[in-house]
Amino acid sequence: MKLPSRPQDKIIIALDVPDTDGALRLIDSLSDQGQPPALCKIGLELFTAEGPSVVKAVKSRGCEIFLDLKFHDIPNTVAHAIKSAVGLGVAMTTLHAVGGPVMMEAAAQAANDAGGSDLLILAVTVLTSMDSAQLGSTGINVEPKEQVLRLARLASNAGIGGIVCSPLEITAIRESFSNSREALRIVTPGVRPTWAVAGDQKRVMTPAEAVQAGSDWLVIGRPITAAENPREAYAKVIAELA
Repeated sequence: MKLPSRPQDKIIIALDVPDTDGALRLIDSLSDQGQPPALCKIGLELFTAEGPSVVKAVKSRGCEIFLDLKFHDIPNTVAHAIKSAVGLGVAMTTLHAVGGPVMMEAAAQAANDAGGSDLLILAVTVLTSMDSAQLGSTGINVEPKEQVLRLARLASNAGIGGIVCSPLEITAIRESFSNSREALRIVTPGVRPTWAVAGDQKRVMTPAEAVQAGSDWLVIGRPITAAENPREAYAKVIAELA
Protein backbone atom coordinates (compact mmCIF):
# COMPACT_ATOMS: atom_id res chain seq x y z
CA MET A 1 0.00 0.00 0.00
CA LYS A 2 1.32 3.44 -0.96
CA LEU A 3 2.25 5.90 1.74
CA PRO A 4 -0.09 8.89 2.09
CA SER A 5 0.93 12.20 0.59
CA ARG A 6 -1.78 14.71 1.56
CA PRO A 7 -2.54 15.51 5.22
CA GLN A 8 -6.09 14.15 4.96
CA ASP A 9 -4.78 10.86 3.58
CA LYS A 10 -2.94 10.24 6.84
CA ILE A 11 -6.22 10.08 8.78
CA ILE A 12 -8.10 6.81 9.21
CA ILE A 13 -11.66 7.52 10.33
CA ALA A 14 -12.82 4.95 12.87
CA LEU A 15 -16.36 3.90 11.97
CA ASP A 16 -17.20 2.87 15.52
CA VAL A 17 -20.94 2.84 14.88
CA PRO A 18 -23.48 0.02 15.28
CA ASP A 19 -24.73 -0.34 11.70
CA THR A 20 -24.15 0.32 8.02
CA ASP A 21 -26.56 3.25 7.84
CA GLY A 22 -24.68 4.99 10.62
CA ALA A 23 -21.36 4.35 8.90
CA LEU A 24 -22.56 5.77 5.59
CA ARG A 25 -24.11 8.82 7.25
CA LEU A 26 -20.82 9.50 9.01
CA ILE A 27 -18.83 9.17 5.78
CA ASP A 28 -21.24 11.48 3.96
CA SER A 29 -21.02 14.04 6.76
CA LEU A 30 -17.24 14.14 6.40
CA SER A 31 -17.11 14.17 2.59
CA ASP A 32 -15.82 17.39 1.08
CA GLN A 33 -17.27 18.28 -2.33
CA GLY A 34 -18.00 14.62 -2.97
CA GLN A 35 -14.57 13.46 -1.78
CA PRO A 36 -14.91 10.96 1.09
CA PRO A 37 -12.23 10.24 3.69
CA ALA A 38 -9.40 8.27 2.09
CA LEU A 39 -9.42 5.49 4.69
CA CYS A 40 -12.09 4.22 7.06
CA LYS A 41 -11.65 1.65 9.83
CA ILE A 42 -14.21 -1.09 10.23
CA GLY A 43 -13.71 -2.74 13.59
CA LEU A 44 -15.25 -5.45 15.70
CA GLU A 45 -18.50 -3.70 16.58
CA LEU A 46 -19.53 -2.82 13.03
CA PHE A 47 -18.23 -5.97 11.33
CA THR A 48 -19.86 -8.26 13.89
CA ALA A 49 -23.18 -6.48 13.38
CA GLU A 50 -23.16 -6.26 9.60
CA GLY A 51 -20.55 -8.67 8.22
CA PRO A 52 -18.81 -8.38 4.83
CA SER A 53 -21.69 -6.37 3.36
CA VAL A 54 -20.59 -3.28 5.30
CA VAL A 55 -17.16 -3.47 3.70
CA LYS A 56 -18.76 -3.39 0.26
CA ALA A 57 -21.09 -0.54 1.26
CA VAL A 58 -18.25 1.64 2.59
CA LYS A 59 -16.09 0.87 -0.45
CA SER A 60 -18.98 2.00 -2.66
CA ARG A 61 -18.57 5.46 -1.14
CA GLY A 62 -15.00 5.57 -2.45
CA CYS A 63 -13.16 4.82 0.81
CA GLU A 64 -10.31 2.37 1.25
CA ILE A 65 -10.90 -0.04 4.11
CA PHE A 66 -8.84 -0.75 7.21
CA LEU A 67 -10.39 -4.00 8.48
CA ASP A 68 -9.38 -3.98 12.13
CA LEU A 69 -10.36 -7.41 13.47
CA LYS A 70 -7.09 -8.22 15.25
CA PHE A 71 -6.82 -11.88 14.27
CA HIS A 72 -5.30 -14.09 16.98
CA ASP A 73 -5.70 -17.84 16.53
CA ILE A 74 -3.81 -20.89 15.32
CA PRO A 75 -1.78 -20.23 12.14
CA ASN A 76 -4.11 -22.12 9.80
CA THR A 77 -7.18 -20.23 10.98
CA VAL A 78 -5.49 -16.85 10.70
CA ALA A 79 -4.15 -17.72 7.23
CA HIS A 80 -7.68 -18.44 6.00
CA ALA A 81 -8.96 -15.23 7.59
CA ILE A 82 -6.27 -13.26 5.74
CA LYS A 83 -7.30 -14.89 2.45
CA SER A 84 -10.87 -13.80 3.15
CA ALA A 85 -9.67 -10.25 3.78
CA VAL A 86 -7.87 -10.31 0.44
CA GLY A 87 -11.12 -11.44 -1.16
CA LEU A 88 -12.94 -8.45 0.35
CA GLY A 89 -10.46 -6.08 -1.25
CA VAL A 90 -9.46 -4.29 1.93
CA ALA A 91 -6.32 -2.18 2.03
CA MET A 92 -5.23 -3.02 5.60
CA THR A 93 -6.00 -5.59 8.24
CA THR A 94 -4.65 -6.50 11.67
CA LEU A 95 -3.47 -9.45 13.70
CA HIS A 96 -2.07 -9.67 17.21
CA ALA A 97 1.72 -9.96 17.27
CA VAL A 98 1.47 -12.00 20.47
CA GLY A 99 0.09 -14.78 18.29
CA GLY A 100 3.73 -15.50 17.55
CA PRO A 101 6.06 -15.73 14.56
CA VAL A 102 4.58 -18.90 13.04
CA MET A 103 1.11 -17.37 12.99
CA MET A 104 2.42 -14.15 11.44
CA GLU A 105 4.47 -16.01 8.84
CA ALA A 106 1.37 -17.99 7.87
CA ALA A 107 -0.58 -14.75 7.49
CA ALA A 108 2.06 -13.13 5.28
CA GLN A 109 2.29 -16.24 3.11
CA ALA A 110 -1.49 -16.48 2.82
CA ALA A 111 -1.73 -12.91 1.56
CA ASN A 112 0.84 -13.62 -1.15
CA ASP A 113 -0.80 -16.91 -2.11
CA ALA A 114 -4.18 -15.19 -2.44
CA GLY A 115 -2.80 -12.44 -4.67
CA GLY A 116 -2.96 -9.85 -1.93
CA SER A 117 0.53 -8.41 -2.25
CA ASP A 118 -0.94 -4.91 -1.84
CA LEU A 119 -2.67 -5.84 1.43
CA LEU A 120 -0.88 -4.21 4.35
CA ILE A 121 -0.96 -6.59 7.30
CA LEU A 122 -0.40 -4.78 10.58
CA ALA A 123 0.77 -6.46 13.76
CA VAL A 124 -0.89 -5.02 16.85
CA THR A 125 1.77 -4.65 19.55
CA VAL A 126 0.45 -3.25 22.84
CA LEU A 127 -3.05 -1.81 22.93
CA THR A 128 -3.21 1.91 23.71
CA SER A 129 -5.52 1.16 26.64
CA MET A 130 -2.68 -0.74 28.32
CA ASP A 131 -0.08 0.74 30.66
CA SER A 132 2.68 -0.86 32.75
CA ALA A 133 0.25 -1.95 35.46
CA GLN A 134 -2.10 -3.56 32.95
CA LEU A 135 0.78 -5.35 31.24
CA GLY A 136 2.08 -6.57 34.58
CA SER A 137 -1.31 -8.03 35.46
CA THR A 138 -1.00 -10.32 32.42
CA GLY A 139 2.47 -11.51 33.48
CA ILE A 140 4.43 -9.21 31.14
CA ASN A 141 6.69 -7.37 33.55
CA VAL A 142 8.34 -4.91 31.19
CA GLU A 143 7.53 -1.37 30.14
CA PRO A 144 5.16 -1.00 27.16
CA LYS A 145 7.95 0.37 24.95
CA GLU A 146 10.13 -2.70 25.50
CA GLN A 147 7.25 -5.04 24.70
CA VAL A 148 6.34 -3.04 21.58
CA LEU A 149 9.92 -3.26 20.28
CA ARG A 150 10.09 -7.00 20.95
CA LEU A 151 6.83 -7.65 19.10
CA ALA A 152 7.73 -5.31 16.26
CA ARG A 153 10.94 -7.28 15.70
CA LEU A 154 9.00 -10.55 15.64
CA ALA A 155 6.57 -9.07 13.11
CA SER A 156 9.31 -7.72 10.86
CA ASN A 157 11.17 -11.04 10.88
CA ALA A 158 7.92 -12.84 10.01
CA GLY A 159 7.39 -10.72 6.89
CA ILE A 160 4.66 -8.44 8.27
CA GLY A 161 4.67 -5.01 6.66
CA GLY A 162 3.60 -2.78 9.50
CA ILE A 163 2.61 -2.43 13.12
CA VAL A 164 0.06 -0.72 15.28
CA CYS A 165 1.57 1.05 18.28
CA SER A 166 0.82 3.99 20.51
CA PRO A 167 2.31 7.42 19.71
CA LEU A 168 4.81 7.06 22.54
CA GLU A 169 6.66 4.20 20.79
CA ILE A 170 6.88 5.72 17.29
CA THR A 171 10.34 7.25 17.70
CA ALA A 172 11.81 4.06 19.18
CA ILE A 173 10.41 2.03 16.27
CA ARG A 174 11.81 4.43 13.70
CA GLU A 175 15.24 4.32 15.36
CA SER A 176 15.25 0.52 15.65
CA PHE A 177 14.09 -0.07 12.08
CA SER A 178 16.06 2.63 10.31
CA ASN A 179 17.26 0.28 7.56
CA SER A 180 15.01 0.92 4.54
CA ARG A 181 14.84 -2.81 3.79
CA GLU A 182 13.19 -3.53 7.12
CA ALA A 183 11.23 -0.29 7.55
CA LEU A 184 7.81 -0.88 9.06
CA ARG A 185 4.69 1.08 8.25
CA ILE A 186 3.24 2.56 11.44
CA VAL A 187 -0.45 3.02 12.19
CA THR A 188 -1.16 4.94 15.37
CA PRO A 189 -4.30 4.96 17.50
CA GLY A 190 -4.39 6.90 20.75
CA VAL A 191 -4.24 10.20 18.85
CA ARG A 192 -6.04 13.03 20.56
CA PRO A 193 -6.08 16.70 19.48
CA THR A 194 -5.44 19.16 22.30
CA TRP A 195 -9.14 20.06 22.32
CA ALA A 196 -10.32 16.44 22.77
CA VAL A 197 -10.51 14.24 25.88
CA ALA A 198 -8.29 11.15 26.19
CA GLY A 199 -11.15 8.78 27.07
CA ASP A 200 -9.92 5.23 27.74
CA GLN A 201 -6.62 5.78 25.93
CA LYS A 202 -3.60 5.85 28.25
CA ARG A 203 -0.66 6.49 25.88
CA VAL A 204 -1.65 9.45 23.72
CA MET A 205 -0.23 12.27 21.58
CA THR A 206 -1.64 14.99 19.32
CA PRO A 207 -1.98 14.30 15.57
CA ALA A 208 0.81 16.69 14.60
CA GLU A 209 3.17 15.25 17.22
CA ALA A 210 2.49 11.69 16.06
CA VAL A 211 3.18 12.50 12.40
CA GLN A 212 6.32 14.44 13.31
CA ALA A 213 7.51 11.43 15.31
CA GLY A 214 7.15 9.22 12.23
CA SER A 215 3.65 7.74 12.13
CA ASP A 216 2.32 6.98 8.63
CA TRP A 217 -1.40 6.85 9.46
CA LEU A 218 -3.45 8.04 12.42
CA VAL A 219 -6.61 6.28 13.59
CA ILE A 220 -9.02 8.91 14.89
CA GLY A 221 -12.51 8.15 16.11
CA ARG A 222 -14.34 9.93 18.88
CA PRO A 223 -12.56 13.32 18.64
CA ILE A 224 -14.11 13.58 15.16
CA THR A 225 -17.08 11.21 15.10
CA ALA A 226 -18.49 12.19 18.51
CA ALA A 227 -17.92 15.90 18.02
CA GLU A 228 -20.88 18.27 17.94
CA ASN A 229 -19.86 19.08 14.37
CA PRO A 230 -17.86 16.10 12.98
CA ARG A 231 -16.99 17.80 9.70
CA GLU A 232 -15.63 20.86 11.50
CA ALA A 233 -13.59 18.65 13.84
CA TYR A 234 -12.25 16.68 10.85
CA ALA A 235 -11.24 19.92 9.14
CA LYS A 236 -9.45 21.08 12.30
CA VAL A 237 -7.36 17.89 12.41
CA ILE A 238 -6.47 18.20 8.71
CA ALA A 239 -5.43 21.82 9.27
CA GLU A 240 -3.26 20.77 12.20
CA LEU A 241 -1.48 18.18 10.06
CA ALA A 242 -1.03 20.66 7.22
